[in-house]
Formats: sequence, structure tokens, C-alpha cells
Amino acid sequence: VGNSSVLNCTLKPKINMITWKIWPAVGGFCTLGYRADANMTHTNCSNRINWKYRPDTDPTLEIRQTGIDQEGNYTCEVASEDGNFHKKYYLTVLVPPMPRLYCDEQGSPVCEAAAGKPPAQLSWVPERNCTAEEKCHDNGTVSVLSRFTASSTRVSNVTNRTICMVLHPAGNWSQSIAC
Repeated sequence: VGNSSVLNCTLKPKINMITWKIWPAVGGFCTLGYRADANMTHTNCSNRINWKYRPDTDPTLEIRQTGIDQEGNYTCEVASEDGNFHKKYYLTVLVPPMPRLYCDEQGSPVCEAAAGKPPAQLSWVPERNCTAEEKCHDNGTVSVLSRFTASSTRVSNVTNRTICMVLHPAGNWSQSIAC
């Protein structure tokens, strides 16, 4: 999320037409088109979705400041003297969670990974069989929260430090705390 996404389409010799057909998960269908005979482009997509270069030299599609609303199906169709060619993509947008580690009112460590997509996985050191609570948000992100409950017979080390690890496809994070 927030970065540019680039989708490639193979340029064939002697093209007649190139069309990108876009079905985002949110919003309506849109297209980008190029006709070689008129050297003309057309689009009804937002200004964040456009050709990366000139379509007659490189039909790559660029999505600037990619957001969750751009997630969906993207198809490039090329019509040339050699035939018609299609390339399909499903764009998945990753949203890195905002990690946080703190002590609750009972003095237990609490680890939270807020508003990530997909949901983050949380784990503790020392290892515990903790359950994580998930809260789904309207924008498709998920917050995950886990409480570390220490037992009196197992102490992580002299200072009672625990480590929370947040695992996510957009990046991992870890931090320690003593409550």
C-alpha cells in the first residue's frame, strides 16, 4: 500500500491495439486503450492508473500510490498481426500492520498488530500457547491482539522480559518488554 505497482504486458510486433481491462474490488470497471493506426490513447480510469511509458513502445501499466481499492483483476489484451494475446493478473495489496507492545492493568504484556492485511501472526518468547483476538475493519484490514500470561513456575529470565514477534508478508517486527 502506498507504493507504485507495475504490471507488465508483452509487446508484440505489428500491434493494432492494446487494452487494459481493470475490475477493482472497490469502484467500477475501467479501461486504458491504445490504437496504433490512429496513434491514440483512451482511458476512463483514475489518474493513479495509467501507462508507465508510451504504449506503442511498452504497454506496462502503473498504479501510483496503490491502495486497497486498487486490488482486483487486471487483464492486458494485445491485438497484432500475429494474433490476440492476453495476460491476466490479480493484484493483492499488502498493508503492513502497526505493531505495539505494552503492559496491561494486571501487569501482563500485550502485543498488538493493528490494521494489517492480511492479518499478522503473533508469537511470544518464551513460547506460550496464547490465543490471538482478531478485529476486522471496514477497509479490509485486521487488527490482532495477544496477551502474554506468565506462570509463576516459568520465568523468561532474571528481568522477566518477554518478546513479542509480529510476522507479516510486508515485514517482521519484534520488541521486548518487562512488565
